[in-house]
Amino acid sequence: MTTVLLVRHGLTAMTGPVLAGRTAGVHLDDRGTAQAKALAERLLPLPLAAIVTSPLERCRETAKEIAAGRPATKIQVDKRFIECEYGEWTGRPLKELAKDPLWKVVQAHPSAAVFPGGEPLRDSQARAVAAVRDWNARLGDDATYAVVSHGDIIKAILADALGLHLDQFQRVAVDPCSVSVVRYTELRPFVVRTNDSGGSVADLMPPKRKGRARKRSSDAVVGGGAGGGGSL
Repeated sequence: MTTVLLVRHGLTAMTGPVLAGRTAGVHLDDRGTAQAKALAERLLPLPLAAIVTSPLERCRETAKEIAAGRPATKIQVDKRFIECEYGEWTGRPLKELAKDPLWKVVQAHPSAAVFPGGEPLRDSQARAVAAVRDWNARLGDDATYAVVSHGDIIKAILADALGLHLDQFQRVAVDPCSVSVVRYTELRPFVVRTNDSGGSVADLMPPKRKGRARKRSSDAVVGGGAGGGGSL
C-alpha cells in the first residue's frame, strides 16, 4: 500500500488576490516560509522514500523545508506536477477573472474548461494522476512519499482518488501548506485525510512488522471499522 502525502506550497504574496499560475519568480513570503517550516517539523517523524515537487519556486522552497533534517532524501522535480497552464489568465486578479464568462465554466463544468492560450483542466488532471501512478510503481507498495504541488493539481488528484468526475473537484478544499493523504491499494485508493493543516501524523506511520508481514487489504471495512487505513 503506497502512501502519498499531497502537500500544497505555502503562501506567497500572490496567493489569493492573483492567479499566479506558472509565473516565474514567485517565492514563499514570510508567512509561507513559516508554514513550510511548521509542516516540516510535523512531518519529521514520518519516513519518506522520496520528496517530489513541481518545478516552480514556491513548491521547491516548500519541499526544501520538508527535506531539512532528511539528508538521505533528495528532492526530485517532476514537471507533471506543475501548476495548470492558465495561459492568458496568468497573473490577473481573481476579481477580474470572476467577470469572464469562462469563470462559470471553471466553477460548474471544469472538465470543459480550456484556458485561452493555456491547457484544459482535464489534461492537468491526466498528467498529474499519471505521475502519481508512476511514482507509486517506482517506489513500491511499502513506500510513503511526499508530492509538493498546487491547489488545482492536488484537488484533481483527490477527485480521481475519490472516484469523482472532474466536474466535482471544486467541492474539495486544499489550503496553502495543507496535507492531503491517499493510500493506493491493488483495487482502490483510500483517501485518508484532506486539507489537514495541524493534525498528528501518528496514524500515517508505517506498521511495525512482527514476524510475517501483514498485507493491508484493498477492502473497505463495513461500518467504518476502528481505523488503520483499510486493514482487515
